[in-house]
Amino acid sequence: MNPYVPIIVMMVVAGLLAVGGVAASTLLGPHRDNAAKLDRYESGLQPTPEATAGGRMPIKYYLVAMTFIVFDVEVVFIYPWAVAHAALGWFGLIAVMTFIVLITIPFVYEWRRGGFDWE
Repeated sequence: MNPYVPIIVMMVVAGLLAVGGVAASTLLGPHRDNAAKLDRYESGLQPTPEATAGGRMPIKYYLVAMTFIVFDVEVVFIYPWAVAHAALGWFGLIAVMTFIVLITIPFVYEWRRGGFDWE
């Protein structure tokens, strides 16, 4: 027996369950359309008349997303370094300091754009 058969069977079963769940929710779910469901969704904010006419959209949502990504990436990369910092020596210290400097640039950019002002 081929050693890849169980993996292929698992992928087929997972695909069938995914497609079956979507099909079941489409067939059995309620079909009540209203204005809120049919309205465009952009960052959770109602678009202003200027924004729908090609004006500027508020960037608050994007700045919050950027904050999450910056700090998430920072933690993911600094945690393993903190665990093994003794084995890495000076090279590890210089690499992490370079990383912290590079991760500070988008943080300062967001701070200057007003991403931390929750008014």
